Amino acid sequence: MSFLLELMAPLAAALSVPPGVLVFVLLILAGTLGHVAIYRSVRRLTMAADKTETRWDDVILYAVFPPIQWVMWTVLALLSLSLFSIFDGVREGLLTLSDTALLILFGWLAHRLSRGIEEELLGEHRGAVASDERATISAVARLSRIMVWVVAGIMILQSLGVSVSGLLAFGGVGGVAVGFAARDLLANLLGSLSIFLDRPFAVGDWIRSPDREIEGTVEDVGWRVTRIRTFDQRPLYVPNAVFSTVALENPSRMLNRRIYETVGIRYDDAGVMSTIIDQVTEMLMQHEDIDSQQTMIVNFNQFSSSSLDFFIYTFTKTTRWVEFHQIKQDVLLQVAAVIEANGAEIAFPTSTVHLEAPPEALPLKGQ
Repeated sequence: MSFLLELMAPLAAALSVPPGVLVFVLLILAGTLGHVAIYRSVRRLTMAADKTETRWDDVILYAVFPPIQWVMWTVLALLSLSLFSIFDGVREGLLTLSDTALLILFGWLAHRLSRGIEEELLGEHRGAVASDERATISAVARLSRIMVWVVAGIMILQSLGVSVSGLLAFGGVGGVAVGFAARDLLANLLGSLSIFLDRPFAVGDWIRSPDREIEGTVEDVGWRVTRIRTFDQRPLYVPNAVFSTVALENPSRMLNRRIYETVGIRYDDAGVMSTIIDQVTEMLMQHEDIDSQQTMIVNFNQFSSSSLDFFIYTFTKTTRWVEFHQIKQDVLLQVAAVIEANGAEIAFPTSTVHLEAPPEALPLKGQ
């Protein structure tokens, strides 16, 4: 900076202004030109990046701009501090603040880079991403941003003259008390980490617990609670620690849905039971919505009090709730048609009363 002051001294004398003021004006002018130049350069690079097949160059440009502009202004501010002797008394403090600003800017740059990578990996142009993979990507991105700011915070404290080693030692002593007071918070935090790592469910999944009254669609997995939308549209907030202690079902990840029904025909139709079972089995084998590769059973099951029962055990190809019931309805109607075509009827509870003939009347005395 002294070299620049000496270089501008003749011009400053000609203009009758202090050399420091002239250099400061030149730095402001250079910063303004640099700001515009960076903006136009990034804009042109963005237009060129849009024409390339890869999108990672867009991620880098998104992360770099605008933090690089603020880095430039911070460097210019550092250079300007040595221009005026009035700042000699507070120069060290201002330099410390400038160092802190640079650390914050670099943390901001890393934060934007992490968010850009997350958005790229979850972008629609990459096609459908499994819900559990989306949860893992989001969790890793969140953790990386947290770690970036933790490291940046430690470096900022160090630059401000705070003894980080002493602070960590104090944290070790007081960590027991804090941990005891915040054990529920820590349990929920660890529960969220287990959700992100084990991936028992993700946003959009339908889950339920046989141990608790938990059932609905997952809307958000936070660091403390998971928000579930029940089927009557009420929000249900479940602490993440709960999922470490309860059994959980995830019907959204089913491969098939099961049809398991028992049908009874009259005892008078016992002669066509075998034919009905064969035709129902053939109908299921030919049904386009039934997965014939899965277990399929149609068998006479038991003699009930009012019917001869056979059961149907098969699986649909779809797992969607509404489509499943439409397919189940079609299957049951076709079963009814098979029974009717064989001259049989579906039984309903009946009872038969057998009455004995009354005894002959006894002759009266005197007859």
